[in-house]
Amino acid sequence: MSDARETRRVVILGTSLTGMLAAAALAPHADEVIIMDRDDLPDGPMSRPGLPQAHHAHLLWSGGEEAMEQIAPGMQQLLIQAGARYVPMPGSLLTLTPHGWVPRTGAPMQHQIVCSRDFLDATARGHLLKGVTVRSRVYAEALTGTPKRITGVRVRDLETKKTEDVSATLVVDATGRKSHAARWLEEIGLPAVVESIVDPGLVYASRWFRAPDGAEEYPVISLQPDPGLGKPGRIATLVPVEGGRWLVTLAGTLGAQPSADTAAFESFARSAAHPLVADLIARAEPLSDVRLYRNCRNHRRYFERLKPWPAGIVVLGDAVVSTNPIYGQGMTMAAQMVLAMRTALLRHGLADPDFSSTVQRRIGRVVQAPWDITTGQDIRFPGATGPRASLAGRLTHRYVDRLSSTAMSRPKATKALFDVMSLAEPPTRLFRPDTVWEVIKGPAGPALGKPPMTDAERAYCSPLSASIRTRPEA
Repeated sequence: MSDARETRRVVILGTSLTGMLAAAALAPHADEVIIMDRDDLPDGPMSRPGLPQAHHAHLLWSGGEEAMEQIAPGMQQLLIQAGARYVPMPGSLLTLTPHGWVPRTGAPMQHQIVCSRDFLDATARGHLLKGVTVRSRVYAEALTGTPKRITGVRVRDLETKKTEDVSATLVVDATGRKSHAARWLEEIGLPAVVESIVDPGLVYASRWFRAPDGAEEYPVISLQPDPGLGKPGRIATLVPVEGGRWLVTLAGTLGAQPSADTAAFESFARSAAHPLVADLIARAEPLSDVRLYRNCRNHRRYFERLKPWPAGIVVLGDAVVSTNPIYGQGMTMAAQMVLAMRTALLRHGLADPDFSSTVQRRIGRVVQAPWDITTGQDIRFPGATGPRASLAGRLTHRYVDRLSSTAMSRPKATKALFDVMSLAEPPTRLFRPDTVWEVIKGPAGPALGKPPMTDAERAYCSPLSASIRTRPEA
């Protein structure tokens, strides 16, 4: 191996799930893949500084799981065998939307893979990093190359404090929300990257509980706020994960942000649109203190608009777009971005000068619909900052709102909504003639006003949560 002009070397920055999937996708097409991270990677499912959001609830929607399976066959089976849960939708969900409770009847429409984020990453490391060189305690400081072609990356060893230039045919930035890629590109002479931020002031607060005996596989619970009320949003989520635990994540927008006070955790959960989560955790054993996470704003960097886009670099994952975590689409979008890169790779090859620009444009298309839907909701909360939706965006939002209302009582509309929410199908799914007809017909009857629980599930709750009607604050 002499240099990057002769050796197909890939350098990936960040051992997030995005970075690991990129390594698996690129390894068959490269002579060498090096993945770098400033953290020491743990041997098992343990937290690390570079992944602070791992303390909070994560969902892998079916659209992401299916993309992941194409990139690295066997991932689903590996996760399930190790202890993750396969959650069919809507049968294993208790979801309260602004329009009522989602019915749990009928055949499965989509699914989620549910586990803690540390567990997912630890399980994935052994499967995705085969044949990949891992360098820990290394920090990327700059790109090397010209505005036409990136030739590598300058890194600093955090132990020795020495810097070195590592040459590469391709550099992949998977460093997440704190990515410096936009600044690095400016430093080598490219224009500034256009960015957009929509911030509802959301704060996350999460706590672990031991599930009561027999409730280890309780339905996933999601209590969603209604931005149409003109009040701050309060969110409550309960996710039964591996190890017989419940991970409970509460969140609130500006004016209703939760605190790290353990004594206030249950009362905040009770202020959501329904007391179900509060009544469940009242009987559960806490296993941790409350952990906060504040970096929840929607942030998009439009790398695909940068002209010219240099050969030799691809930016993926949260470094491109990070959306409000409450929608649970981050890992799914990341997997679909990597799949778009893999598809382009099969046509172009690593050394093709058009490869990087093709990938970056495709990534822009992958994230457009989730970005529009998420920010269109978040900008409606009081005190939210960012660009307002266009007229076309507002009209689309009214249509989707009507579809969501219809979905509470018409299964075909429910299926269309789940298909797009899970990113299993593109947003055009919402405008197919059969879906439009469902929207025209509208709701078939009133939405469920009480949680659709079984007797066994109801036994873990107080009588209040099983009977109270939704949204008493409205």
